[in-house]
Amino acid sequence: VTVYKRLIKSWGAIRDVLNTRLSAPHDCSTMTWTGTMSNEEISLKSFDHHSRKHDNYFEFYDRHFKSIRDRTLNILEIGVQYGGSVEMWKKYFHNSLITGIDIDPMCKIHASKRVLIWIGDQTDRAFLSQFKNYDIIIDDGGHTMNQQQTSFECLFPLLNPCCIYGIEDLHTSYWTEFLDKTPTTMEYLASLTHSLNSAASKSGRAEGKPAIESKEISEMHFYPSMCFIYKQMKEHDFGREKYQVGNTRFKIHQLMQRIQRKIFGT
Repeated sequence: VTVYKRLIKSWGAIRDVLNTRLSAPHDCSTMTWTGTMSNEEISLKSFDHHSRKHDNYFEFYDRHFKSIRDRTLNILEIGVQYGGSVEMWKKYFHNSLITGIDIDPMCKIHASKRVLIWIGDQTDRAFLSQFKNYDIIIDDGGHTMNQQQTSFECLFPLLNPCCIYGIEDLHTSYWTEFLDKTPTTMEYLASLTHSLNSAASKSGRAEGKPAIESKEISEMHFYPSMCFIYKQMKEHDFGREKYQVGNTRFKIHQLMQRIQRKIFGT
């Protein structure tokens, strides 16, 4: 373990030197990204050194995270492995606290200032229940159907309102070795799109059809192998505008309805 720690620290030092020389902007007055580049110019890819994420993921993350990267956030990522990802998030979200979860006890060595590491199983509901009040949750764990769906079912209700849950590597829904339960995660997420219209299903105009359960989801964004799910503040009312009895607008509304029925018989 001691030798492994030394190797990791040595690699970190070498990596930082290479990054400074190869990745810094062409401005010798400063060697930091945030000092010379606007938030619009900064990309997540510029902070990545060994996260092992697919190249197209960086673009997707920038779309959803760039506008909030300067805020003080509480961020949770499932899957630490070699530590590259939590280190990347630490630099990108430079005011935030990063928490990583992994089943491998060796991942504890990646803990640092603003990076906490917890050891546990992402299918252990009791373990997951302690991770409350996060603003961003990213699932880059084991990628099996059970792992992805159990983690989402446990953690999404604990996510702060108006915040974001991301799932990586959804292509495993099509690979046999990851299919340890049905439905696949892609099928599961597709079924959740109906919950976006749960309020409409409870409208009087639904005419007795069964109401759709609200999952507190306000938005879902699908990309190749990824999905971002936004948690809503509260379920919105759906349907025609409602007026209080006695309100002038309500009386006018009633009068117009009567005239319409007289003229058109409806």
